[in-house]
Amino acid sequence: MNAIFLMLIGLGAMALGYFVYSKFVAEKIFRLDPDFRTPAHEFEDGVDYVPTNKFVLWGHHFTSVAGAAPIVGPAIAVIWGWVPAFLWVTLGTIFFAGVHDAGAIWASNRNKAKSVGALTGDVVGKRARGVFMIVIFLVLLMVNAVFAVVIAGLLTQFQTSVVPVWGAIVVALIIGQLIYRKMIGLLTVSVVGVVALYALIWVGPAVPLALPELFLGLTDKAQWIILLFVYAAIASLLPVWMLLQPRDYINGLQLFVGLGLLYGAVLLSAPEVVAPAFNDNVPEGTPSLVPLLFVTIACGAISGFHGLVSSGTTSKQLDKETDARFVGYFGAIGEGGLALAAIIAATAGFATLADWQAIYSGFGQGGVAAFVQGGANILSNGLGFEVELSQTILTVMAVLFAGTTMDTGLRLQRYIFQEWGVIYKINWMQKAAPATLLAVASCLLLAFGSGGDGSGGLLIWPLFGTTNQLLAGLTLLVITVMLARLGRPMLVTLLPLLFLLVMTVLALLLQLKSFYDQANWFLFGLDLVVLAAAILVALECGTTLNRLRSDKIKEIEGKS
Repeated sequence: MNAIFLMLIGLGAMALGYFVYSKFVAEKIFRLDPDFRTPAHEFEDGVDYVPTNKFVLWGHHFTSVAGAAPIVGPAIAVIWGWVPAFLWVTLGTIFFAGVHDAGAIWASNRNKAKSVGALTGDVVGKRARGVFMIVIFLVLLMVNAVFAVVIAGLLTQFQTSVVPVWGAIVVALIIGQLIYRKMIGLLTVSVVGVVALYALIWVGPAVPLALPELFLGLTDKAQWIILLFVYAAIASLLPVWMLLQPRDYINGLQLFVGLGLLYGAVLLSAPEVVAPAFNDNVPEGTPSLVPLLFVTIACGAISGFHGLVSSGTTSKQLDKETDARFVGYFGAIGEGGLALAAIIAATAGFATLADWQAIYSGFGQGGVAAFVQGGANILSNGLGFEVELSQTILTVMAVLFAGTTMDTGLRLQRYIFQEWGVIYKINWMQKAAPATLLAVASCLLLAFGSGGDGSGGLLIWPLFGTTNQLLAGLTLLVITVMLARLGRPMLVTLLPLLFLLVMTVLALLLQLKSFYDQANWFLFGLDLVVLAAAILVALECGTTLNRLRSDKIKEIEGKS
């Protein structure tokens, strides 16, 4: 199979999904109203609630949800073969992720921009809300702690990426001022921002930077982790237009340029996919394809974290309700395009099957390293770039997306603490600064709780995939209940959520047995908590749907 065919079929299907299926969902199911007064206008405060141009908001939303996950997941999952990964990314983007992301924005927008956790209390019940918010907190804790480890590792391994990664923050601050203070046109700002960002990428290899290998007893990786959390805390407190929005917007444009280069190189070099379509010779210890494929590839197909961003920050910046289709569904299309590029890089970026098998010698191998190595080979062969420059481009792409996810994730975690403050009437917790300190403290406690290298978050990372997909299923449950209450068709959300809940519960049960066999009682107990939460919230939502159905039947019988 030539990689060109994979690219054309995948991108063509996603384009069809946006222009046809998303239009149907937006107009017939969610019934987006351009005249509805959004929370961004109703509660405008210049900090969190800011009516935003849909293109800028798309950049913020897309890069916040993307992170490194749509690279890591697909680049690991191809160990089962490229066909299963390709089908799940393509179909998952069209029928799962786009509906989930746009639906979460719509649901939050219609409920004063409440997060999906707080919204559960209004739609389903207080008991479900309490359990849901615990799941949300666990997901954010995992994302923030582990992405800090991932970014720190990349900055340590690829020192040529340090200048462009941190320089991008300065570019974003300037872009924010140009858009909102100087009122300069978006096209001009976009060109300036992208040129500045790629100038930094070009400079990066000439000025590699590294932290001391040991400072105050901390390794260089641990130092990076602390610096990243200091940055994320500051970003969480700044007005969203000042740093978060412009940083995410420019990163979104940077990704499309990067994807354009990678896909252009595929067209010019026409690499063959050397990985098997279905891998019948997986390494020992590789789990079964079903259900693990559907939790290994989350971002890039469907991810619960997207619902947190959609309802946590994006809905607070929605200028018009109709923008939810472009921002949410097309944001998912962008992420699907990145996941597709990761599959191509990790399967067609190697010279022979033996080279590919050397990378995929065990489950969990591949990931960002396979994407960078394979993608760099494609760029070098197709466009003639030096391998070091190609690696820098792709590494910066991965790090910038992981960084935007992390700073948005910490802001969302701050919102969770603030919402808990409102729910439990703890006044001081409702303020931004104390809530941010609690968010940072919880992440650092996890990161450094098991040692001084800051990688403690990796202890609970094995549960991220299942917990994250559980969150996506629960978000779809809330949207489905809302649609039922409004008397609208539910199949577009009901079928994906049933599939997702079945796969997630199966995966949790398989992991439970694995943790038991390993005598890993910490993860065994945590798995039980997540499994119990899934069952409890699903039962609560099922009861609510059944009650709504009964009420509808009584109403029809009463009229007859």
